[in-house]
Amino acid sequence: MKLFCILPKMNLNIENETSRLRAVVLGTAKSNGPVPKIEEAYDPKSIEHIKAGTYPKEKNMIKEMEAVAEVFKKYDVTVYRPKVIEDYNQIFSRDIAFVIKDKLIKANILPDREREYEAIEHVIEQIDKDKVIILPEECHVEGGDVMPWNDYIFIGTYSGEDYPDYITARTNMDAVIAIQELFPDKTVKAFELRKSNTNPKENALHLDCCFQPIGKNKAILHKNGFLVESEYEWLVNFFGKDNIFEITKDEMYNMNSNVFSISEEVVISEKNFTRLNNWLRDNGFTVEEVPYAEIAKQEGLLRCSTMPLIRD
Repeated sequence: MKLFCILPKMNLNIENETSRLRAVVLGTAKSNGPVPKIEEAYDPKSIEHIKAGTYPKEKNMIKEMEAVAEVFKKYDVTVYRPKVIEDYNQIFSRDIAFVIKDKLIKANILPDREREYEAIEHVIEQIDKDKVIILPEECHVEGGDVMPWNDYIFIGTYSGEDYPDYITARTNMDAVIAIQELFPDKTVKAFELRKSNTNPKENALHLDCCFQPIGKNKAILHKNGFLVESEYEWLVNFFGKDNIFEITKDEMYNMNSNVFSISEEVVISEKNFTRLNNWLRDNGFTVEEVPYAEIAKQEGLLRCSTMPLIRD
């Protein structure tokens, strides 16, 4: 007689960006593959480094991601990693799916990246099937654009008629509407983002490239990442000017808004973000500094490479 081990179901819970983290998917840089060709790149910053011959090396990215894994271990966070696919970029786990409340929503990502979702099937299997949501095909969305914040869901989008021309336009209004319908008890607030296929300093690839809530009532923000000034001003008024750390164009380029919160008091940040890290400490945060400058060359950082599953 064969005995089958039935895994207990995972009870997803994500209401915001900063409550105490208990479980997370952290991407992997193992077997990341060769340097991509320019036409294979998904963003202008990667293209910049491919042309310059400074595209990050796999061994350096592995070290950076393991430093983050060590921080999670220190704070007793359960960490899931993708199944490694040979010669395949699996760093940015936030792109492939995201959790709101008790539901995991599969991102309708670029077709070339479908295998990334398949590589976390061992995680998906632990979630009740009725809690795994696959949006209609016309809904384009990636997790970097979606931020649950208590009664709100903030979503970065681009609704210009030239949407199909931008490889950097990842979330459309169809997805915004679908998410509002999925969570009628939440207020969905959409923000038009500035997009560029060629200039990384003029491109907010995702909402978390120019904005992120931290703590209980604070935020990191970059004005030029927003196409509509009144939408930027809405965030300033929502959090309060004194609670906002405004980053420069160069700091946005280096991904200063893409830190990651373990709790309302603890933030993982890149060790070179001197001005930000000092401000965080001055405002009572514990800052866990890690090296992540190599991964940043692909226009993604700490939030991009983590997909929270459970927060208290």
